[in-house]
Amino acid sequence: MRVGRSHKYMDSTMNAYERYGNANVWKIFTDLFDYFPLTALVESEIFCLHGGLSPSIENLDSVRSLDRVQEVPHEGPMCDLLWSDPDDRCGWGISPRGAGYTFGQDISEQFNHTNNLKLVARAHQLVMEGYNWAHEQKVVTIFSAPNYCYRCGNMASILEVDDCNAHTFIQFEPAPRRGEPDVTRRTPDYFL
Repeated sequence: MRVGRSHKYMDSTMNAYERYGNANVWKIFTDLFDYFPLTALVESEIFCLHGGLSPSIENLDSVRSLDRVQEVPHEGPMCDLLWSDPDDRCGWGISPRGAGYTFGQDISEQFNHTNNLKLVARAHQLVMEGYNWAHEQKVVTIFSAPNYCYRCGNMASILEVDDCNAHTFIQFEPAPRRGEPDVTRRTPDYFL
């Protein structure tokens, strides 16, 4: 995964260069991202992932069979799991983001039914209240970065699942930044 330069990750590891005396620290940390799981399954009922569904993946065994230890390709099922988004329109659509797909309620219902799931829990999209239900509560977007980019004014949330698989969202307001004015809660045009 090409993390780092645009997210200032490399800057934050510069001290490690000096501390450990080895310039490979940054490379080793970024290589580590290639080993992180793509998805998780909570209590065999909640399918968790960053993006969304893929037209190449009908069941959880297809996810398990993916070769995870690689850079994320620009297309294909791994790319789709990271970059696809739910949509109000039925079926599959071309994502306006340029990677992944959009998927309608019919797609999420079929995927959940095929895999005996109750919910697809995903992230990847700014939502002002920290979470947003879609597809008649079969898909939820959970956004856990408050005041995204220091200017969106959005809340963050996490999904708590108890022993009975009941869902509770815990929301977080953005923390105030010293010396800066309060942020207005306005969705930037580029997220519409």
